[in-house]
This record gives sequence, structure tokens and C-alpha cells, in this order.
Amino acid sequence: MCISAEVNFAAAAIIGTVGIATLRHAEHPREVLLASMPLLFALHQFIEGFVWLGLDQKIGSLALENSSLLFVLYAQAILPFLMPLSVLLIEREGWRRNVIGAIVAIAFGLMIYMTYGVMGFQTQVAAEHHSIAYRNPETESLVTGALYIFVTCGALVLSGHKVVRWFGILNLVGLTVVAIVKQYAFSSVWCLYAAIVSVMLYWQFRQGNISWSRYRTKDAVQDPASLGTAATSTV
Repeated sequence: MCISAEVNFAAAAIIGTVGIATLRHAEHPREVLLASMPLLFALHQFIEGFVWLGLDQKIGSLALENSSLLFVLYAQAILPFLMPLSVLLIEREGWRRNVIGAIVAIAFGLMIYMTYGVMGFQTQVAAEHHSIAYRNPETESLVTGALYIFVTCGALVLSGHKVVRWFGILNLVGLTVVAIVKQYAFSSVWCLYAAIVSVMLYWQFRQGNISWSRYRTKDAVQDPASLGTAATSTV
């Protein structure tokens, strides 16, 4: 997040309110994880507010270290696993689900490695050009960066839900722009962008455009293979 702790806390409050409202529109347990994304991003922004307070020397060094660890652990390890998993949960049987399942498996391996990097190596935190730069010698590489983008956006773009695909495309564009323009503050700036974009999920859940039950029923009618399976199970 850019600028200051106050902006972080304000963003957390606004996005968090939207996040709670989004969860209210989740109709099926499979939808809960995706619907919780705005709220999780809001909590993430709230944590970074304390990182700013630490950098401004308004809280102690231990609080700065702990808040930085929590922010980076979620941004670099947990988020790239939760994102494709949330898509897998709302996907019906078929080739999309199989491919997304493979992406989730890759994301799980990446999460383990990134957790090792974040926990095992010290992350340097500094304010640069109105942004926060998080530098870790183990988690910053071309390979981990490519895998991060692949698992975080790949499942979204492959989703059978049109609005989820658009959410993935917007995130992919944001990731690319941030990587080019503000690579030194990638985790901070992109997580702000993703948090803002995640607000679109509220409207889509409210409109019923993201619905596990309706999606499964609609595609079962349109997909001859699904109809065949259904007929066989009925017999």
C-alpha cells in the first residue's frame, strides 16, 4: 500500500465493510472462500498499516518485525494458494477443474517453499517512493515470480465463471504493470490493487453471477457429457 498508515487503515475499513457484505451473499459453502477475498485483503491492508507505523517509529521494532512477517507471509505464500483454491471449489467437474486442480497442487508446493523463505530468511523492509519495499533473498527470483503470477492468475483466467475470468484478467494486468513500474514494492502495491479490484466480487455475488448451484445446473444442461452422466446415475 502507498502513502501512509492512515490510507491503509481507511482502505481496510472500506474494503472490509464490502467484504462482510460479500460474504452475506455466498449461498453455498463452496463459495465462501472466494467471497471472503475482499475481507482477507482488507485484513491484509490493516496489517500493513502497522508496518507503516513501525517505519514511522510510532510503534516498537518488535511490532514492526511481526507485522512485516505477517504481511509478507500472506502476500507471498498464503495468497497464491488460496486464490486458485477458491476457484477450484466453485468449478464443476470437467477439464477446467482438472487443470485448475493441477494449478492448486503447484500453488501448494509454492506456498511451502515461500513459507520456508519468509520464515527462514530475514525480510528487509523500507519505505521507498511512498511505498513499502519488502526484500527477501530467498523468495525473490525469476522462477518464483513467474510461478506466483501463474498460480495466482492462471486459475482465475481458466474459470468457467465469466466474471471470475475477468477478475483474473484484471489481476494479471495489474501484476504485470506493477512488476514493470514498481518492482521494488511489488508485494505492497499489487496487494492494494488486488484489494480494490476484489470489491467487484461483491456486486457479482449480489447479482447472482457467481453461484455454484446455478453454474453447476446450467452447465449440466448445456454439456452433453454431463447429461449422460446424470442419466446414467439416474438409471
